[in-house]
Amino acid sequence: MKFTALLFVSAMILVGVGCDDQAQKLAPPATVATVATNQAPVSVTETNRAQAKLQTLKLYLGTREITAEIAATLHQVTNGLMFRTNMAEMEGMLFVFARPHQAQFWMRNTLLPLSCAYIDPEGTVLEIHDMKPLDETGIPAATDQIQYVLEMNQGWFQRNNVTTGAVVRTARGTFHDTFFRR
Repeated sequence: MKFTALLFVSAMILVGVGCDDQAQKLAPPATVATVATNQAPVSVTETNRAQAKLQTLKLYLGTREITAEIAATLHQVTNGLMFRTNMAEMEGMLFVFARPHQAQFWMRNTLLPLSCAYIDPEGTVLEIHDMKPLDETGIPAATDQIQYVLEMNQGWFQRNNVTTGAVVRTARGTFHDTFFRR
């Protein structure tokens, strides 16, 4: 019953989105999805190997420039950084959701120690959490205003003096302008 409800909810919240990395565009039509639940779901789109590197976008966080893979489809979000064995210091993955919600992330099949930033619709970092490899214990956001989640190597935010209140931007400006401008 829970699995059927999860599939229904996931299907109901998919919407179109587009973004660009300088002149390069994500293959349209990309979709955004949410997989937030009270427990880690078993997904029919989950694989048993690392997904290919996703389309990237330059992000600006404080004085730092990050190259982030964009996870926007249900398959991309569900598989995230699973089974990856390395990630460069200034690389990460940005999860893009259709609308704000109470995000909850966990580390199923994720081998890298990561830190995640829960980010609101304006691109403001609201929370930062360290996550343990292979730990399926969900880390729920304290608010229902999370629309983006940025995963970086564990400790990256601390090493780069990024704290809550920091704003993430792209070359196009705000996250809203980048991902949801029609």
